[in-house]
Amino acid sequence: MILSSPYDRDILDLAVPALAGLAAGPLVSLVDTAFVGQLGRIPLGALGVNTSIFSMTFVVFNFLAYGTTPRVGRAVGNDDREEAGRAVVRALVLAMAVGIVALAALQALARPILIVMGASEELMAPALSYLRIRALAGPAVLLITASHGAFRGYQDTRTPMVVTLGFNVVNGGLDPLLIFVFDWGLAGAAAATAVGQWVGALTFLYLLLYAQRDELGIRLRWPAPHTLVPFLKVGRDLFLRTASLVGTMTLATAMAARVGVTAVAAHQVAAQLWTFLALLVDALAVAAQALVSKHLGADDLESAREVANRLVQWGLAVGVGLGLGFWALRPVLPGFFTDDPDTVAALLDVYLFVVVLQPLNGLVFVGDGIYMGAEAFPYLAKAMIGTALAAAVVLLLVNPMGWGLVGVWWGIATLMVGRILTLAAPYVRGTLFAQGTE
Repeated sequence: MILSSPYDRDILDLAVPALAGLAAGPLVSLVDTAFVGQLGRIPLGALGVNTSIFSMTFVVFNFLAYGTTPRVGRAVGNDDREEAGRAVVRALVLAMAVGIVALAALQALARPILIVMGASEELMAPALSYLRIRALAGPAVLLITASHGAFRGYQDTRTPMVVTLGFNVVNGGLDPLLIFVFDWGLAGAAAATAVGQWVGALTFLYLLLYAQRDELGIRLRWPAPHTLVPFLKVGRDLFLRTASLVGTMTLATAMAARVGVTAVAAHQVAAQLWTFLALLVDALAVAAQALVSKHLGADDLESAREVANRLVQWGLAVGVGLGLGFWALRPVLPGFFTDDPDTVAALLDVYLFVVVLQPLNGLVFVGDGIYMGAEAFPYLAKAMIGTALAAAVVLLLVNPMGWGLVGVWWGIATLMVGRILTLAAPYVRGTLFAQGTE
């Protein structure tokens, strides 16, 4: 890796605050878990079921961020603040509309959703209460998502970081008050989270539509319905991509469960470590979306390519660093998660996969960000479906072939190798930035 580049400052200015913002998101669930865990097994189980539901909801609607960033970034690169402002308003209107629909759906279908998620009868009442209260913040969550995408397009990840940390503080302060002092229990945790998220959403709206409106080129005009269609197309493509990815990882967990209790316990630890490490590289992917879209908007293909190349180098370097650090912690890290010797042994059997795949992960996650900055969403969807099918074939052979947990991780490795190959092909040929969304 070349030691310095003129793009490093831009990359770090975006990636470091983005990392703090990304880490603050899971902190909401972590803080809730810490307080609710003191209430007992049933409230904690009810919280766990709901955490999965709301995590999936965020995944489904993440196009509000990923679709907004490149559109705003291109307009900023083209020095067209009015178009950037129009893109922001469209994203916010769509976020509010979809959020209201999601809120209505969660309220009407709360019980069937919990049944599908496997909530037992003893979990149903507290889980139902939590879901219905926290669902009231559905529009707020999507407004926050769209606002993150908008600020990233303006090459600003510091403002979302400050706002996100702020509403996490609100949530963390309200949790003990509502759960224990007001004695609302699990419902108090839901209310604290909902209030915190609405504080975040309203703060973003204040900044975008009032405090920084003139600076950002935002005008309060209702968008024509046909201008929302491009966002919905991005949503379709990203849904197909994300559903394929999440489906593959879910299948991996299901196959690990079929291997045995020890295997799925070890797989859970390995998968959580994998997810945590991915968070670090995702910050570079955010920088990739913002910078690539800005240079493409300025019709500066050479700079877009150069900053993309530098981001690839950063992704590889961070991936290698994570892999080496993870390997160095091999003697002690498993003991932090379990003291069961069989589970530790099973975890060590697949530990090398998590280590060796880190450099590949760095390239893949940064590559995703570059493709999103280039708005190549249809290609990402088709490529992910193909690689997910290949990985699924390996995973479905785990039990018949007796491959055990190691076979499950070969399936995950197949997914990642397929992703890097499909990302590398247009990039190496030099056709990525020419193809755009075609």
